[in-house]
This record gives sequence, C-alpha cells and structure tokens, in this order.
Amino acid sequence: MLAAAPLGRAEDASVRLREALVDAPVIAAEDTRRLRRLAADLGVELTARIVVYNDVTERARTAGLVAELAAGRDVLVLTDAGMPGVSDPGYRLVRAAVAEGAPVTVLPGPSAVTTALVVSGLPTDRFCFEGFAPRKPGERARRFGALADEPRTMVFFESPRRLAATLAAMAEAFGADRPAAVCRELTKTYEEVRRGTLGELAAWADGGVLGEITLVVGGAPERAGLTEPAELAAAVAAREEAGTPRKQAIAEVAKENGAPKRAVYDAVVKARK
Repeated sequence: MLAAAPLGRAEDASVRLREALVDAPVIAAEDTRRLRRLAADLGVELTARIVVYNDVTERARTAGLVAELAAGRDVLVLTDAGMPGVSDPGYRLVRAAVAEGAPVTVLPGPSAVTTALVVSGLPTDRFCFEGFAPRKPGERARRFGALADEPRTMVFFESPRRLAATLAAMAEAFGADRPAAVCRELTKTYEEVRRGTLGELAAWADGGVLGEITLVVGGAPERAGLTEPAELAAAVAAREEAGTPRKQAIAEVAKENGAPKRAVYDAVVKARK
C-alpha cells in the first residue's frame, strides 16, 4: 500500500493514513525519524516492523518486502512527503509486487507536483513531470534543449543549492521571457510562490534560496516565425552582414521567432559546418 504523506503540516494527513499507520504490520519508510515524528504529531503509536526503504536500500530490500506480501502481510510504503514513487522510492516495489501478482493499493493525498501546478497560475490542462534536472551543466543543457519545444506546462523538483544554476540554464534554453513559478516550502509555515519570467527568477535565486523547491515552467508558445534551422541561420547571417555582432544577432533572431537561443546557436554552427 502506497500512502501519500503530508508535505509539511501533519493536519493534512487523511483519516485513512492514520488508520494505516496503526494497522500496518510492516512499514517501509524513507526516513524512520520523519515517520516517527509524523506518528507523534498524529497521536499514533507505531507497532509495525519498520524497514528503511530509501534510494540506498531500495534495490536490496525490495525482494524482502515482496516476500512479506506473499506471506499475507500488508506493507505500508511512505516517503518523507508526498506520494511514493514520484521521484522517491516506491516504483521498484510496485513493479515487483505486480510481477508477483500481489495487490497494490494507494492512499491518495498530497503531492508537491499537483500542488505546485495549480498554485503556479500556469496552464493546468496539459502538463508533464520532469523530476530533478541533471546536476552536471552539460547534461542539464542537453535535457533542457530537448524540452525547449515542449508545449505542456513542465514541473520539476530542484535542490535550493542548484536552483539558481537551473533557472539560468532554463532561461538559456527556453528563453528568458518564458513564464515560470518557484514554489518553496509548500503547505508549510513559510510557504512562498514566486512568479515571473525565467530571467527574473534566475536573478532572484542568485541571492540564495532555502527550503523544499518545486519549479513550474510554462510550455513553449506556438511559433509564428521561422522554425527551420536553415532559416534561423540565414536570419542571423543577414544581421551579421549588416554589422550586428553574432551573439546579439542570435539573441534577436531567437526573440523575434520565439525560438530558444540555444536552438538558433546550434543552427548557426551547423550552417557554418
């Protein structure tokens, strides 16, 4: 049984979660200290056998938890906050349980993905979840380059330490004018939702940000200008011939045609080859 845990406030816990914490014979928890704190806040006495089930132990302990299910014992899976399996342990166990024919159920509840999405003010009719961005700059740039034309609203998780670099990379790949929202400490005492363009948010985050971060970015706008790489490269070349520096020409062509600067730059490099 996968159970959504409160993002911050214990009072957001469902009645079913309270009952499951009391009744479950086995609890697989990402952090046992967080689990015990939640139980204490809810006035619940834990009697279950508690297993640490996190990114480090997930692979090794999945088989043992499936064996518990095969023996007829329910296993309650909780992460620190939100829904297990969404950038948190849980997916591997679900796959293994399904393969063994064991029933899998979910106790619905809080999710930082949908909470941030609806509070962002960005379109919610179509969206995609992209998890954490790659840590290495090159890999991060390639990931964002591949998402530059994604029309759906995008939701990311990010570390506060890497937020400024990620926003700057997004501004480079998606365009500094792309709308976005940084959602910090959702549902907690110091909740903050900062809305603006990627350029504005990158400048704001450069001063340092604390707390749990969920980042929502608007999808790519429908392009009305040039789209083919050869056309973009030709537009840059024409401006260069008129005396505009290449970097400025790339930025101008990208802005006028609703294209990421990275895409225009790549088109110019390819044309020169």
